Amino acid sequence: MAREPFIVFGYGSLIFKPPPHVVAQVPGFLKGYVRRFAQKSHDHRGTPEHPGRVVTLVHKEDWDLFSSEDAFPDEDIVWGIAYTIDPVFEDEDGYTMETIPIYSLVNGEEKIIIPNCYVGRKDNPSFLGSEPLHALAHRIWISVGPSGLNKEYLYDLADAVRHLSPDSVDRHLFTLEEMVKKLDGSDTLAVDKIEALSQ
Repeated sequence: MAREPFIVFGYGSLIFKPPPHVVAQVPGFLKGYVRRFAQKSHDHRGTPEHPGRVVTLVHKEDWDLFSSEDAFPDEDIVWGIAYTIDPVFEDEDGYTMETIPIYSLVNGEEKIIIPNCYVGRKDNPSFLGSEPLHALAHRIWISVGPSGLNKEYLYDLADAVRHLSPDSVDRHLFTLEEMVKKLDGSDTLAVDKIEALSQ
């Protein structure tokens, strides 16, 4: 008996670094969620002593309860890629399951392309919540871990989201990208000021 397709929604690094055993993929978006750099990274884009930041997916209603620092409170669309994984390998990928509809734009009209998908969740010890953008930008700019520079993760993700669709926009992501790139070109005095603000 054939197994049902196993679908995972990539909203972070999976967009630019697809998971193994993919048999199909399509861009799409979730409604009622936000993608935020609200997760500590101790082992990929930072260290236990100096954790970096990576994105996580949070239901908008939950995010509103503790996100007074959020600069874009009206966002509730998350663009990404729906990957169909060979069901033979479903158990080895280690995803937390949650069923959410995914939408795609077809000829300018919204259509549900895949009724259900599987996504990551926020309920883990590394979840941070909302931080001021200037402090978050500085943390991303200075952090590095075994998987590389934290800012490269941000740049790769922003670029990948930008190319998903003419309609794929993420102001939180794109604003952080702009802020961190300014830090790349900043002088020592400006960096010192931002570092002081992030304390």
